[in-house]
Amino acid sequence: MLTLYSYPDLFGVADNNGYGLKVYAFFKLAGVPFVHAHIFDASAAPRGQLPYIVDEGETIGDSEAIIAHAIAKYRLTIDAALSAAQRRTNHLVTRMLDDLYWVMSYSRWQDDRYYPAFRDGFIAQHPQVSAEGFEKAKAYNSQRYHYQGIGRYTPEQAYARGLADLKVLAEMVPAAGFVHGASPTSCDAGIYGFLANIHYFPIPTPLKAFVDAHANLVAHCERIHAMLSPASQSSSQ
Repeated sequence: MLTLYSYPDLFGVADNNGYGLKVYAFFKLAGVPFVHAHIFDASAAPRGQLPYIVDEGETIGDSEAIIAHAIAKYRLTIDAALSAAQRRTNHLVTRMLDDLYWVMSYSRWQDDRYYPAFRDGFIAQHPQVSAEGFEKAKAYNSQRYHYQGIGRYTPEQAYARGLADLKVLAEMVPAAGFVHGASPTSCDAGIYGFLANIHYFPIPTPLKAFVDAHANLVAHCERIHAMLSPASQSSSQ
């Protein structure tokens, strides 16, 4: 059976990283059977990044490559009805979420107003992680942010980028249903991966304040979240 390797769960979401949660949500929504293995150390992953999958001996990294592999191999129809214009929208949303990732990550690890709550919440749920180990991860992420560029912004400048991304989502996510209609597609799984990691985290960042103030974003997040619950999965089978 296919195995998904991703970061641990946190605050009620199945993966505290937007990319891993995106793949998890996609598999659930598309009906792909899989085993979910949570790991902390990404050193053995392709390019040293999570998530990745092992499917009948084949190892694949990168969330978009994983989704493309699953659609082709298992002949998934979740995106089959999308028009060319809708597929272009999906591509643009994916790239925008890549930008939002850095701001969301920055809010947890770099901004000292919110880092202690993130650290304490994570260690409380995963006590096998030491405070010393968490500080090493913080230093590592600080280097990543510097070289990527977001670490050279002031907090206000960094959040302005993320809020601009969220504003676009708030303007395109419907109050009912999903981005492309009555049924969710891979686009909705991707949006959920990031919104859930903002909405369900009890850390009052500017990103969370924005999401929680927009009923359509909250409703979309909660619709997908409910569809992924064990009760929903069992009732649909």
